[in-house]
Amino acid sequence: MPTIELTAADGHVLSAYTAGPPEAKAGLVVVQEIFGVNRHMRRVCDDFAAAGYAVVSPALFDRAERGTELGYEGGDIQRGLGLRGQIDPGKTLLDILAAAAALPRGLKRGIVGYCWGGTIAWHGATRSSAFSASVGWYGGGIAAARDEKPTCPVQLHFGETDGSIPMTDVEAIRQAQPGVEVFVYPGAGHGFGCEERGSYVPADAARAQERTLAFFAAHLG
Repeated sequence: MPTIELTAADGHVLSAYTAGPPEAKAGLVVVQEIFGVNRHMRRVCDDFAAAGYAVVSPALFDRAERGTELGYEGGDIQRGLGLRGQIDPGKTLLDILAAAAALPRGLKRGIVGYCWGGTIAWHGATRSSAFSASVGWYGGGIAAARDEKPTCPVQLHFGETDGSIPMTDVEAIRQAQPGVEVFVYPGAGHGFGCEERGSYVPADAARAQERTLAFFAAHLG
């Protein structure tokens, strides 16, 4: 498995999955769901690599428990939420900045995240100047931070029937951030882009990925 070790600014050492061609046109930090850098996240990374991007996906759970990969059944959600709850959001920002620094020098850098990672991608855009573009898929914490000012273009994706992100939250984000692209997928729930979840909607996942790639092509070159 193509993994590397990163060292964050506070000295924390974490692992990261990497992918991408030597001649990559730009770099992406890909941020995990609450299930770790698991099989699904590695597939997501590989898809971006196939599109020509250098990719680094940091193992954010390493701050609480090293080497954790969860599935989508039984107690996996509660375990993932528990691990996330042990991690200071400020420390998570240090980890994504370490991942950004590990991308090849000279490339424009973007960030894309899913679920928990969708919120972190928003924080990457508003709490750092490390990225030239940010995309968040169903980030549940974005509404609470909707008044923060992005330092780069942002695109967001939500499912209309997401039980954890009501449409009132999405509308609040739109009102607070008129310059942000916001897409809502009718009838889709949380995790509609994950092929290992019961909420997976292939057509919506493909459309959201198409929009994501077009957005990065426009802003990362």
